[in-house]
Amino acid sequence: MDPLLWIDDELDRLESADLLRKLPPPLQAAGATVEIAGVQVVNFASNDYLGLAADPRLIEAAASACQQQGVGRGASPLVSGRSELHDQLEKRLAQFFKVDASLLFPTSFAANAGIVPALVDRGDAIYGDEKNHASIIDGCRLSRADRHIYPHTDVDALEKLLAKSEPYRRRLIVTDSLFSMDGDLAPLPQLAALAEKYDAMLMVDEAHAIGVFGDHGRGVAEHFAATNPVLEQHIHIRVGTFAKALGSAGGFVYGSASLIRWLANRARTYVFSTAHPAAISAAGLVALDLVHAEPDRRATVLENAQYLRDRLHELDWNTGASASQIIPLPIGSPARTMQISQFLRDRGFWVPGIRPPSVPPDQSLLRLGVTAAHTRQMLDSLVSALSESQKIAV
Repeated sequence: MDPLLWIDDELDRLESADLLRKLPPPLQAAGATVEIAGVQVVNFASNDYLGLAADPRLIEAAASACQQQGVGRGASPLVSGRSELHDQLEKRLAQFFKVDASLLFPTSFAANAGIVPALVDRGDAIYGDEKNHASIIDGCRLSRADRHIYPHTDVDALEKLLAKSEPYRRRLIVTDSLFSMDGDLAPLPQLAALAEKYDAMLMVDEAHAIGVFGDHGRGVAEHFAATNPVLEQHIHIRVGTFAKALGSAGGFVYGSASLIRWLANRARTYVFSTAHPAAISAAGLVALDLVHAEPDRRATVLENAQYLRDRLHELDWNTGASASQIIPLPIGSPARTMQISQFLRDRGFWVPGIRPPSVPPDQSLLRLGVTAAHTRQMLDSLVSALSESQKIAV
């Protein structure tokens, strides 16, 4: 008997529950418009928030680095994989975020999965938002620390948990700064105050916020620092990525020099992963320069998002607590969600349907990723198509 026969049964179960995912057709390039199966569609399925993924300046930098240094690095950073460009990028990140040091990871998933277990272990406690990203959740599971989950952004519930934390050796509060499905912001000032009160470490994943929020694009921590100038100093561990607004790939962590030295020694996803290509670092350096030199990009993406939310509210669409370039449209059932997603695809809009396990049961939704490259005409046309979709028979 084939020991993998159970897989077919499980796939059938997923399909009957409208939860089976299928690989989408391959795309030629990133952008506000893409070609899917020979048809041009407006892309609301991307995290390329600043429109940098296909920017010629990033492409040129990456191509030049490939010509000079090849593609693969051939070893982990601690062996022989770390190039001069990796070193330059880590120093540039520290300068950009005004911290002592930074460390590059292959992905931000690898960063979260490796950082949390390096900070806490048995005898310690983690306090995490119930809507944290899967990479944070998996890092927490790998840590072997006791896990305490508080209701989404509920600081009062978190404090009640922390009030009972005295027996633990170490305490770690961990959260996304901008939640990837709901598009809302974590209450970072209140979390920082609780971390100080209860002698806890505070770890924040800024993956979806870097490049978009803050006067200089440093993320939600900088956004709140406008009224709380010392906030960034009170967040002990911050994680980011080049794979979203910065248009490239790879993750990173930034903070104190001692933190970075510790993670370089104890974060297993860093120690045992091959370094990412030098071309990625070259593109990252250019992306950081563009975030600094072209602030209009982040102004445009947030203006586009607010405009779209306003138009959707006119049609009584619920956008939840979204305050960012991520706009959820709650639908409920997976089948209905995918029906509307396909309806929109047929009318020239790629709007992904998000189903469990990405969201809780019965909370399937459409996720709109707004970018600086979207035009008002694209946004208005999407609103018209969504208006039509409200008339689809259930």
